[in-house]
Amino acid sequence: MKSAKLLSAFGSTQHSPILKQTASSVGLNKSSNLPSAIIACRRMSSTHDTPLGYKKKFGNPLVTPYLNPSVWTDIVGLTIKHNACNLGQGFPDYPPPPVVKQALLDAAQNNFLHQYTRGYGHLRLVNAIASLYGPELKRTIDAQTEVLVTTGAYESLYNILISLLGPGDEAIIIEPFFDCYDTMVGMTGAKPVYVPLHPPEEGSSSDGYLKANDWKLNMEELEAAFTAKTKLILINNPNNPLGKVMSTEELESIADLCRKNDVICVSDEVYEWMVYETGLTHVRMANLPQMWDRTLTVCSAGKTFNTTGWKLGWTIGPNHLLRYAMGLHQNTVYTNATMLQEAVAVGLEHELSIMGSSDSYFSWIKHKLKESRDFLAESLKEVGFEPHVPQGGYFVMAGYSSLPIKLQDDPSDTSSVDFRIVRWLIKEKKLTAIPVSAFYSPGHKHIGEKFLRFCFIKNKETLEKAAGILKQWKSEM
Repeated sequence: MKSAKLLSAFGSTQHSPILKQTASSVGLNKSSNLPSAIIACRRMSSTHDTPLGYKKKFGNPLVTPYLNPSVWTDIVGLTIKHNACNLGQGFPDYPPPPVVKQALLDAAQNNFLHQYTRGYGHLRLVNAIASLYGPELKRTIDAQTEVLVTTGAYESLYNILISLLGPGDEAIIIEPFFDCYDTMVGMTGAKPVYVPLHPPEEGSSSDGYLKANDWKLNMEELEAAFTAKTKLILINNPNNPLGKVMSTEELESIADLCRKNDVICVSDEVYEWMVYETGLTHVRMANLPQMWDRTLTVCSAGKTFNTTGWKLGWTIGPNHLLRYAMGLHQNTVYTNATMLQEAVAVGLEHELSIMGSSDSYFSWIKHKLKESRDFLAESLKEVGFEPHVPQGGYFVMAGYSSLPIKLQDDPSDTSSVDFRIVRWLIKEKKLTAIPVSAFYSPGHKHIGEKFLRFCFIKNKETLEKAAGILKQWKSEM
């Protein structure tokens, strides 16, 4: 009876690949009396003496399986240790727009802005967001009930997923995905269901470059992923790590399945201002017919203004959905830094006043990224990588199958080949990338492990340093 109740509350290991891996790592099998995931979590939890001398176990069984170090802990640590040129992490190494920097300096001089501000978002900022996105979403946005300011897009996603999902629910995730998606879904007790984009065949490009937009979503596979338990679908457009910009047709097909199955769409659009391919525009899921009422759009000040260290983001959507995330935010983070919100508000107000002009930062960043993308893609191609040229965002995925990389056999290293190559690249060539299998579920890692991800939102000196490393490597082949 006890086992049945635990199964009902948490589900079996087949619902979570990470729970299954946890169970396997401690030697559990199908004959275990309790669900293997729960036993595994109990074994992972630690027992300590309380001040009164009692023995108590700690560790939430829904959360414990997801507390292992992430790819960022591993790769960033190695990068620092070997002083490698960092094209791994997605942060710019040039400053925010001058108007945003100045706005922060000005905010520091205002004594009032050193105190708490409105919990759901500083009034000047939510008003600026509503004004900017109203025309984008073709509607009047209520700044106080349809906008939530968060500690980065990370917290936006966390609030949405934790407040809307629970044990027994399912959430569809399109792969590749940013690595926090399935972790957050798993922490709710819900089951992540993965549907991969399919890469183009090598040699299918007429100009020698494969395109990120040539990766396709199989709509039959996607439709089959929807069940009566599906609560929401998570999409990232433009996609990280791929750089694919979804077409109107692809988004309409997803929207049709959402309407048909009464499913919410969580649309992660943090790279919304970074679509730079000629002829392409960013299409918003919430703009499609009948989708405003079932879409939560996630945005990022860090991506918008090169202020990743400020950790500010926001969610936009109908209050009947957003109120759940607002309630969770209210009882956890509560509010965000007032001065940072003030400065971002000034930046958005300024962009709104010059939108579409050559003076707009949004116009400048597109030109800058396209230029940097082309430079890095050519540098990677020259050494033997096979870049899949992105149409949006600031990452390029590149295959390495043609490169003469010889890894030493290490029986103790059970990680996938792309992780081993990245570690080798950092140690031997002092260049950092990210292994793409980190953006896939266990069942589809074979798709991602053929690629490395490189970041190109870097200044000219950083990209030229990376190009020099690649040229030196080529000369040694």
